[in-house]
Amino acid sequence: MRLLLSLLICINLALAAWGWWRPDAGEPPRPQPPEAPALVLLSEVEELPGPPRYAEQPDAATPLASTPVCLQLGPFQTPADLRRAAGVLQPHVGRVQPREARATQLRGYRVYLPALPGRDEALAAARELAARGMRDYYVVTAGAEENTVSLGMFRELRNAEARREEVRALGFEPRLDPRTEDVSQWFLDIAVAEGQDWREILGGYSGVEASEIECP
Repeated sequence: MRLLLSLLICINLALAAWGWWRPDAGEPPRPQPPEAPALVLLSEVEELPGPPRYAEQPDAATPLASTPVCLQLGPFQTPADLRRAAGVLQPHVGRVQPREARATQLRGYRVYLPALPGRDEALAAARELAARGMRDYYVVTAGAEENTVSLGMFRELRNAEARREEVRALGFEPRLDPRTEDVSQWFLDIAVAEGQDWREILGGYSGVEASEIECP
């Protein structure tokens, strides 16, 4: 019994010593979740991804290979026409610069009797016109044209001239003046290559002409 007990003690000591000195195998590797992306070394990548691309980007002005010719296009009738034309031309020309300008525009013609010394004289002239069969007139009683007698506003010059001659035949000396007003006009300053047909690019815009200007 003593021998058996001694043998068991020796075996237990041997097992304890082996467990103490056994190399640590470490924890088993944890499995990666199925959705985790695989690791890739930089040396294994043929081409790195660039920045994201967008579906639409603003068009830059087209560089011109030759010395540009600078033109002023216009006038455009409305700011909306100006914006549409600028959008059409932008991808094809070297520079597009919108610009607004003030201009005097003809609006028609006015026939009238010049200002008389006072209101009584103006009314007397109007009564005389009526006595001779003239019905279409108006005595101006205030403002810069006070004491004139208006004989009509006309869009066409030939109609205004006919009215003036009609009143002259009654023994009066009417005047005919153009009617003007200050309006806004819109232009595009562009730079194109020599010989480039801007009209074909732009398409139809009635009244739009080009004049050469100095390049900035």
